[in-house]
Amino acid sequence: MIYFTSDTHFADPRVLRIDRRPFPDMAEHDVALIRNWNAIVGKDDDIWHLGDFMSAKGGDCDQLLSILNGRKHLIIGNCDPETTTKAENWTSVQHYAELVTDEHLLVLCHFPFRTWHKMGKNSINLHGHSHGRLKPMPRQYDVGVDARALRPVTLAQLLSLP
Repeated sequence: MIYFTSDTHFADPRVLRIDRRPFPDMAEHDVALIRNWNAIVGKDDDIWHLGDFMSAKGGDCDQLLSILNGRKHLIIGNCDPETTTKAENWTSVQHYAELVTDEHLLVLCHFPFRTWHKMGKNSINLHGHSHGRLKPMPRQYDVGVDARALRPVTLAQLLSLP
């Protein structure tokens, strides 16, 4: 199975205030996001994290990655420090990726696009960054935790949205 998520911002207290996440402190925030991730993503699943994984002040990124299930791929976000992008427990790290799954071409980037590769041929843009604040466009989905009930999602779940 392949899952997508973004903007977890582990160990970044700004999200409690800016994004009004429902936690009294970062410890509870991080535990809840880890629990949600591991309840959905299996050890042999792939998960694409579309940026803004963890604060530079958050401690050991590899340690956090080691307790999260799945083969983890990072699409670099604007808040990902070198301590995140250089961590060894990523399966892959890049700024942009395209992949075909379930006969759909997916264009993955931290940032939402106005237009994207093969947009006119029904490709799909998955992104983060906007924290659920952008008006939806056809075949474009915000996979960030703020837009997806603080959980990773599958393409099938996204395509079933009204």
